[in-house]
Amino acid sequence: MSTLETNSIAKYSGNNVSIDDSLNLKSYTTTQRDALTSVAGDVIYNSTLNKPQFHNGTEWKNFTTGVEMSYLVIAGGGGGGKLTAGGGAGGYRNSYASETSGRNSSTESVSLVNADNSSTYTVTVGAGGAGGSFTGSTDAAQGSNSVFNTVTSIGGGAGPSTHSGSGTGGSGSGSSHAGGAGTTAQGFDGGAGGNANYTPSGGGGAGAAGGDYSAPDTGAGGNGLASSITGSSVTRGGGGGAGGSAYWTPDRNPGAGGSGGGGAGADNGGTGTSATANTGGGGGGGSLNDPGNSIGNSGAGGSGVVILRWATANATLNSTRTGLTDGGVQTDGSDSYIIFTAGTGSISFSEV
Repeated sequence: MSTLETNSIAKYSGNNVSIDDSLNLKSYTTTQRDALTSVAGDVIYNSTLNKPQFHNGTEWKNFTTGVEMSYLVIAGGGGGGKLTAGGGAGGYRNSYASETSGRNSSTESVSLVNADNSSTYTVTVGAGGAGGSFTGSTDAAQGSNSVFNTVTSIGGGAGPSTHSGSGTGGSGSGSSHAGGAGTTAQGFDGGAGGNANYTPSGGGGAGAAGGDYSAPDTGAGGNGLASSITGSSVTRGGGGGAGGSAYWTPDRNPGAGGSGGGGAGADNGGTGTSATANTGGGGGGGSLNDPGNSIGNSGAGGSGVVILRWATANATLNSTRTGLTDGGVQTDGSDSYIIFTAGTGSISFSEV
Protein backbone atom coordinates (compact mmCIF):
# COMPACT_ATOMS: atom_id res chain seq x y z
CA MET A 1 0.00 0.00 0.00
CA SER A 2 1.30 3.46 -0.91
CA THR A 3 1.94 5.92 1.92
CA LEU A 4 1.80 9.72 1.62
CA GLU A 5 4.03 11.51 4.10
CA THR A 6 4.03 15.29 4.48
CA ASN A 7 4.92 17.99 6.96
CA SER A 8 2.68 20.76 5.74
CA ILE A 9 -0.26 20.89 3.30
CA ALA A 10 -2.46 23.95 2.80
CA LYS A 11 -5.81 23.91 0.98
CA TYR A 12 -6.67 26.76 -1.36
CA SER A 13 -10.22 27.89 -2.11
CA GLY A 14 -9.87 26.75 -5.73
CA ASN A 15 -9.69 23.08 -4.72
CA ASN A 16 -5.92 23.08 -5.25
CA VAL A 17 -3.46 21.53 -2.82
CA SER A 18 -0.04 23.15 -2.32
CA ILE A 19 3.05 21.99 -0.49
CA ASP A 20 5.67 24.27 0.98
CA ASP A 21 8.65 22.54 -0.70
CA SER A 22 9.22 21.06 -4.16
CA LEU A 23 7.65 17.67 -4.86
CA ASN A 24 10.25 14.89 -4.66
CA LEU A 25 9.46 11.72 -6.61
CA LYS A 26 10.59 8.37 -5.23
CA SER A 27 13.99 7.48 -6.75
CA TYR A 28 14.82 4.09 -8.22
CA THR A 29 17.71 2.81 -10.26
CA THR A 30 16.78 1.17 -13.55
CA THR A 31 17.31 -2.25 -11.95
CA GLN A 32 15.09 -1.36 -8.99
CA ARG A 33 12.45 0.09 -11.32
CA ASP A 34 12.30 -3.07 -13.40
CA ALA A 35 11.70 -5.13 -10.24
CA LEU A 36 8.53 -3.15 -9.44
CA THR A 37 5.04 -4.37 -10.20
CA SER A 38 3.96 -1.32 -12.18
CA VAL A 39 0.70 -0.15 -13.71
CA ALA A 40 -0.24 2.68 -16.04
CA GLY A 41 0.15 6.04 -14.34
CA ASP A 42 2.99 5.12 -11.99
CA VAL A 43 5.62 7.89 -11.80
CA ILE A 44 9.20 7.64 -10.49
CA TYR A 45 12.57 9.38 -10.73
CA ASN A 46 15.14 7.15 -12.47
CA SER A 47 18.45 7.83 -10.72
CA THR A 48 20.40 5.82 -13.32
CA LEU A 49 19.24 8.05 -16.18
CA ASN A 50 18.70 11.17 -14.04
CA LYS A 51 15.20 11.78 -15.40
CA PRO A 52 11.57 11.32 -14.34
CA GLN A 53 9.64 8.46 -15.93
CA PHE A 54 6.06 7.24 -16.15
CA HIS A 55 4.55 3.83 -16.90
CA ASN A 56 2.12 3.71 -19.82
CA GLY A 57 0.75 0.28 -18.96
CA THR A 58 3.30 -1.50 -21.14
CA GLU A 59 6.69 0.11 -20.48
CA TRP A 60 8.46 2.96 -18.75
CA LYS A 61 8.71 6.21 -20.73
CA ASN A 62 10.69 9.41 -20.15
CA PHE A 63 9.13 12.79 -19.53
CA THR A 64 10.74 14.82 -22.28
CA THR A 65 10.12 17.73 -24.64
CA GLY A 66 12.78 16.53 -27.05
CA VAL A 67 16.31 15.22 -27.31
CA GLU A 68 19.02 17.88 -27.63
CA MET A 69 20.83 17.38 -30.92
CA SER A 70 24.08 19.19 -31.70
CA TYR A 71 24.87 19.60 -35.38
CA LEU A 72 27.55 20.68 -37.81
CA VAL A 73 26.02 21.35 -41.24
CA ILE A 74 28.39 22.36 -44.06
CA ALA A 75 27.22 22.92 -47.63
CA GLY A 76 29.09 21.98 -50.80
CA GLY A 77 31.83 24.38 -51.88
CA GLY A 78 31.72 26.41 -55.09
CA GLY A 79 33.83 25.52 -58.11
CA GLY A 80 36.82 27.68 -59.03
CA GLY A 81 36.34 30.17 -61.84
CA LYS A 82 37.77 29.80 -65.35
CA LEU A 83 38.77 33.49 -65.05
CA THR A 84 41.13 32.47 -62.21
CA ALA A 85 38.96 33.34 -59.16
CA GLY A 86 38.80 30.93 -56.23
CA GLY A 87 35.48 29.29 -55.30
CA GLY A 88 33.75 30.10 -52.02
CA ALA A 89 33.39 27.54 -49.24
CA GLY A 90 29.99 26.12 -48.38
CA GLY A 91 27.94 27.71 -45.61
CA TYR A 92 29.02 26.59 -42.13
CA ARG A 93 26.53 26.21 -39.26
CA ASN A 94 27.58 24.77 -35.89
CA SER A 95 25.67 24.21 -32.63
CA TYR A 96 28.22 22.06 -30.80
CA ALA A 97 29.62 23.14 -27.41
CA SER A 98 30.76 26.78 -27.53
CA GLU A 99 32.48 26.61 -30.91
CA THR A 100 32.46 29.38 -33.47
CA SER A 101 29.88 29.11 -36.24
CA GLY A 102 30.17 30.62 -39.73
CA ARG A 103 31.31 34.19 -40.30
CA ASN A 104 32.60 34.37 -36.71
CA SER A 105 29.07 34.03 -35.33
CA SER A 106 28.14 32.55 -31.96
CA THR A 107 27.33 28.88 -31.53
CA GLU A 108 23.82 28.16 -32.73
CA SER A 109 21.14 26.66 -30.48
CA VAL A 110 20.88 22.89 -30.42
CA SER A 111 17.98 21.31 -32.26
CA LEU A 112 15.29 19.39 -30.34
CA VAL A 113 14.16 16.11 -31.89
CA ASN A 114 11.50 13.63 -30.81
CA ALA A 115 12.66 10.12 -29.94
CA ASP A 116 9.25 8.58 -30.65
CA ASN A 117 10.26 6.31 -33.55
CA SER A 118 7.85 8.08 -35.91
CA SER A 119 9.04 11.69 -36.23
CA THR A 120 11.35 12.02 -39.24
CA TYR A 121 14.02 14.59 -39.99
CA THR A 122 15.50 15.41 -43.39
CA VAL A 123 19.25 15.16 -43.96
CA THR A 124 20.87 16.33 -47.22
CA VAL A 125 24.59 16.47 -47.93
CA GLY A 126 25.30 19.09 -50.59
CA ALA A 127 27.55 18.24 -53.53
CA GLY A 128 30.48 20.43 -54.51
CA GLY A 129 30.11 22.66 -57.57
CA ALA A 130 31.92 21.82 -60.81
CA GLY A 131 34.95 23.89 -61.75
CA GLY A 132 34.97 26.19 -64.76
CA SER A 133 36.75 25.36 -68.00
CA PHE A 134 37.84 27.47 -70.96
CA THR A 135 38.57 24.42 -73.08
CA GLY A 136 35.06 23.09 -72.54
CA SER A 137 33.40 26.52 -72.37
CA THR A 138 32.01 25.50 -68.98
CA ASP A 139 31.10 27.93 -66.24
CA ALA A 140 31.81 27.05 -62.61
CA ALA A 141 28.84 25.90 -60.50
CA GLN A 142 27.72 26.93 -57.04
CA GLY A 143 27.86 24.25 -54.36
CA SER A 144 24.62 22.58 -53.28
CA ASN A 145 22.89 23.23 -49.95
CA SER A 146 23.20 20.87 -46.99
CA VAL A 147 20.23 20.37 -44.64
CA PHE A 148 19.39 18.95 -41.24
CA ASN A 149 15.75 19.38 -40.24
CA THR A 150 15.15 23.16 -40.28
CA VAL A 151 18.86 24.02 -40.59
CA THR A 152 20.03 24.87 -44.12
CA SER A 153 23.59 25.79 -45.09
CA ILE A 154 23.95 27.58 -48.43
CA GLY A 155 26.27 26.27 -51.15
CA GLY A 156 29.52 28.16 -51.73
CA GLY A 157 29.71 30.81 -54.45
CA ALA A 158 31.08 29.77 -57.85
CA GLY A 159 34.05 31.49 -59.46
CA PRO A 160 32.70 33.98 -62.04
CA SER A 161 32.60 33.54 -65.81
CA THR A 162 32.68 37.28 -66.55
CA HIS A 163 35.44 39.74 -65.76
CA SER A 164 33.48 41.83 -63.29
CA GLY A 165 31.31 38.99 -61.98
CA SER A 166 31.41 37.24 -58.62
CA GLY A 167 29.65 34.29 -57.05
CA THR A 168 27.50 34.71 -53.95
CA GLY A 169 26.66 31.87 -51.59
CA GLY A 170 27.39 30.48 -48.12
CA SER A 171 30.80 32.07 -48.65
CA GLY A 172 31.47 34.31 -51.64
CA SER A 173 33.83 33.56 -54.50
CA GLY A 174 36.82 35.65 -55.42
CA SER A 175 36.73 38.00 -58.39
CA SER A 176 38.95 40.12 -60.61
CA HIS A 177 36.84 43.01 -59.28
CA ALA A 178 34.91 42.99 -55.97
CA GLY A 179 34.59 39.58 -54.28
CA GLY A 180 31.25 37.79 -53.98
CA ALA A 181 29.13 38.19 -50.85
CA GLY A 182 28.85 35.48 -48.23
CA THR A 183 25.75 34.71 -46.16
CA THR A 184 25.17 36.15 -42.68
CA ALA A 185 26.25 33.70 -39.96
CA GLN A 186 27.50 31.19 -42.57
CA GLY A 187 30.57 32.49 -44.42
CA PHE A 188 32.69 35.48 -45.42
CA ASP A 189 33.01 37.39 -48.68
CA GLY A 190 35.47 36.47 -51.39
CA GLY A 191 38.62 38.46 -52.09
CA ALA A 192 38.98 41.30 -54.64
CA GLY A 193 41.22 41.37 -57.70
CA GLY A 194 42.95 44.01 -59.76
CA ASN A 195 39.65 45.67 -60.74
CA ALA A 196 40.09 45.36 -64.51
CA ASN A 197 39.58 42.80 -67.28
CA TYR A 198 42.02 39.88 -67.29
CA THR A 199 43.62 40.99 -64.05
CA PRO A 200 44.58 38.70 -61.15
CA SER A 201 41.71 37.62 -58.89
CA GLY A 202 40.91 37.17 -55.22
CA GLY A 203 40.49 33.94 -53.28
CA GLY A 204 37.24 32.37 -52.14
CA GLY A 205 35.70 33.26 -48.80
CA ALA A 206 35.30 30.79 -45.95
CA GLY A 207 35.57 30.96 -42.14
CA ALA A 208 37.67 34.03 -42.97
CA ALA A 209 37.45 36.42 -45.90
CA GLY A 210 39.13 35.42 -49.14
CA GLY A 211 42.50 37.03 -49.76
CA ASP A 212 42.73 40.04 -52.07
CA TYR A 213 45.15 40.19 -54.98
CA SER A 214 48.39 41.80 -53.87
CA ALA A 215 51.20 41.77 -56.43
CA PRO A 216 52.82 39.46 -57.16
CA ASP A 217 50.38 37.08 -55.45
CA THR A 218 46.80 36.34 -56.39
CA GLY A 219 44.33 35.90 -53.54
CA ALA A 220 44.54 32.91 -51.21
CA GLY A 221 41.43 31.13 -50.04
CA GLY A 222 40.09 32.08 -46.62
CA ASN A 223 40.83 29.62 -43.82
CA GLY A 224 38.14 27.28 -42.55
CA LEU A 225 36.88 26.65 -39.02
CA ALA A 226 37.70 23.86 -36.56
CA SER A 227 35.18 21.71 -34.72
CA SER A 228 35.54 18.88 -32.19
CA ILE A 229 32.01 17.55 -32.66
CA THR A 230 33.49 14.10 -33.40
CA GLY A 231 35.80 14.21 -30.38
CA SER A 232 38.92 15.55 -32.10
CA SER A 233 39.49 18.92 -33.72
CA VAL A 234 39.03 18.96 -37.50
CA THR A 235 39.22 22.05 -39.72
CA ARG A 236 36.77 22.23 -42.61
CA GLY A 237 35.41 24.74 -45.12
CA GLY A 238 38.49 26.45 -46.59
CA GLY A 239 38.14 28.80 -49.57
CA GLY A 240 39.67 28.19 -52.98
CA GLY A 241 42.84 30.02 -54.04
CA ALA A 242 42.96 32.14 -57.21
CA GLY A 243 44.97 31.03 -60.24
CA GLY A 244 48.28 32.61 -61.27
CA SER A 245 49.98 33.10 -64.63
CA ALA A 246 53.11 34.24 -66.40
CA TYR A 247 50.86 36.19 -68.80
CA TRP A 248 50.85 39.07 -66.36
CA THR A 249 53.98 41.14 -65.90
CA PRO A 250 55.49 40.35 -63.56
CA ASP A 251 54.47 36.72 -63.13
CA ARG A 252 51.61 36.32 -60.66
CA ASN A 253 51.84 33.49 -58.17
CA PRO A 254 48.75 31.32 -57.60
CA GLY A 255 46.87 31.58 -54.32
CA ALA A 256 46.97 28.78 -51.76
CA GLY A 257 43.82 26.98 -50.74
CA GLY A 258 42.46 27.92 -47.33
CA SER A 259 43.01 25.51 -44.43
CA GLY A 260 40.16 23.06 -44.18
CA GLY A 261 40.17 21.57 -47.66
CA GLY A 262 40.26 24.60 -49.98
CA GLY A 263 41.78 23.94 -53.42
CA ALA A 264 44.88 25.80 -54.58
CA GLY A 265 44.85 27.96 -57.70
CA ALA A 266 46.43 26.79 -60.97
CA ASP A 267 49.56 28.29 -62.51
CA ASN A 268 50.73 28.80 -66.11
CA GLY A 269 48.11 26.70 -67.87
CA GLY A 270 47.81 24.12 -65.13
CA THR A 271 44.55 22.95 -63.52
CA GLY A 272 43.25 24.33 -60.26
CA THR A 273 43.11 21.88 -57.36
CA SER A 274 39.73 20.47 -56.39
CA ALA A 275 38.71 20.93 -52.77
CA THR A 276 38.78 18.01 -50.34
CA ALA A 277 35.60 15.94 -50.18
CA ASN A 278 33.29 16.43 -47.17
CA THR A 279 34.90 19.70 -46.12
CA GLY A 280 32.75 22.08 -48.17
CA GLY A 281 35.95 23.73 -49.42
CA GLY A 282 36.05 25.98 -52.49
CA GLY A 283 37.76 24.88 -55.70
CA GLY A 284 41.00 26.46 -56.91
CA GLY A 285 40.79 28.96 -59.78
CA GLY A 286 42.07 28.31 -63.29
CA SER A 287 45.15 29.82 -64.89
CA LEU A 288 45.38 32.45 -67.63
CA ASN A 289 47.86 31.95 -70.47
CA ASP A 290 46.64 34.93 -72.47
CA PRO A 291 43.21 36.53 -72.88
CA GLY A 292 42.37 34.57 -76.02
CA ASN A 293 43.92 31.24 -75.06
CA SER A 294 43.24 30.44 -71.44
CA ILE A 295 43.60 26.68 -71.04
CA GLY A 296 43.99 26.21 -67.29
CA ASN A 297 40.82 24.62 -65.95
CA SER A 298 39.69 25.22 -62.38
CA GLY A 299 39.07 22.81 -59.53
CA ALA A 300 35.72 21.55 -58.25
CA GLY A 301 34.30 22.45 -54.86
CA GLY A 302 34.35 19.86 -52.10
CA SER A 303 31.18 18.07 -51.03
CA GLY A 304 29.64 19.09 -47.73
CA VAL A 305 28.96 17.10 -44.58
CA VAL A 306 26.29 16.77 -41.87
CA ILE A 307 27.39 15.63 -38.40
CA LEU A 308 24.98 15.02 -35.49
CA ARG A 309 25.82 14.43 -31.82
CA TRP A 310 23.58 13.58 -28.87
CA ALA A 311 23.68 12.00 -25.38
CA THR A 312 23.74 8.22 -25.79
CA ALA A 313 21.42 7.77 -22.80
CA ASN A 314 18.69 9.89 -24.42
CA ALA A 315 18.08 8.33 -27.82
CA THR A 316 18.99 5.71 -30.40
CA LEU A 317 19.27 6.53 -34.11
CA ASN A 318 17.12 4.11 -36.10
CA SER A 319 18.81 2.00 -38.77
CA THR A 320 16.53 3.00 -41.67
CA ARG A 321 18.38 5.79 -43.50
CA THR A 322 17.61 5.12 -47.18
CA GLY A 323 19.43 7.41 -49.62
CA LEU A 324 22.14 8.50 -47.19
CA THR A 325 25.78 7.48 -46.88
CA ASP A 326 27.24 7.44 -43.36
CA GLY A 327 29.89 5.71 -41.29
CA GLY A 328 27.46 4.38 -38.69
CA VAL A 329 26.86 5.60 -35.15
CA GLN A 330 30.06 6.11 -33.17
CA THR A 331 30.67 7.10 -29.55
CA ASP A 332 32.80 9.68 -27.80
CA GLY A 333 32.55 9.51 -24.02
CA SER A 334 28.88 9.58 -23.02
CA ASP A 335 27.77 10.89 -26.44
CA SER A 336 26.96 9.29 -29.78
CA TYR A 337 27.61 10.89 -33.17
CA ILE A 338 27.17 10.11 -36.85
CA ILE A 339 28.76 11.60 -39.98
CA PHE A 340 26.68 11.79 -43.15
CA THR A 341 28.90 12.10 -46.22
CA ALA A 342 26.50 11.93 -49.20
CA GLY A 343 22.89 11.70 -50.30
CA THR A 344 19.52 12.84 -49.05
CA GLY A 345 16.99 11.00 -46.93
CA SER A 346 15.12 10.95 -43.62
CA ILE A 347 16.19 9.77 -40.18
CA SER A 348 14.33 9.03 -36.94
CA PHE A 349 15.16 8.30 -33.33
CA SER A 350 13.90 5.91 -30.67
CA GLU A 351 13.86 6.37 -26.93
CA VAL A 352 16.45 4.43 -24.96
